Amino acid sequence: MTEMGVIQGIVLDERTRLSLAELSRACRVHADWIIALVDEGILQPEGGDMAQWRFTSICLRRAQCVRRVQRDLGVNLAGAALALDLLEEVAELQGKLAQYEARGL
Repeated sequence: MTEMGVIQGIVLDERTRLSLAELSRACRVHADWIIALVDEGILQPEGGDMAQWRFTSICLRRAQCVRRVQRDLGVNLAGAALALDLLEEVAELQGKLAQYEARGL
């Protein structure tokens, strides 16, 4: 946010790749937290070693979701990972249901 109350942002698409530092800044967390998400299997960066890691916009969305779940529910990373998996499964099922309803099934 700027001094005048204007919110600034970056438009991301599926081609966008973020470095570890960029993802950390976007999530407003320390890089160690992002590394812990990778260690837990919540995020799967592209690239061989940490210096070459690149994260997709999906990784950004997942990291932000985990951060909210941890903040709101006070769970550890394993609990947040489980909650994230369940939330994504519900979203997928809701999408399939909407498709069936659109077809009149």
